[in-house]
Amino acid sequence: MIEKKIIVVNRAGIHARPAALLVQTTKNFKSNIYFDKGTDRINAKSIMGIITLGAAYGTEINIIAEGEDEAAAVETLARLFESKFEEE
Repeated sequence: MIEKKIIVVNRAGIHARPAALLVQTTKNFKSNIYFDKGTDRINAKSIMGIITLGAAYGTEINIIAEGEDEAAAVETLARLFESKFEEE
């Protein structure tokens, strides 16, 4: 299992477009992938889970992956967050 803490750095936070991009990306990995925010844990392959997480600008999220491609999954998702989902 690999974990990485990230901060939502795009001003609009996680809305429909970034949520869809995250789900598309997670579907490429065999690992189980989760996002933790506070005490909430959601399946990162669920668009409804991501949207209901309510991750606004500045929110800290923990990316967790467990499986055969866990390292690649965490790094790929972290890069998406760092690139502000290519919105800015």
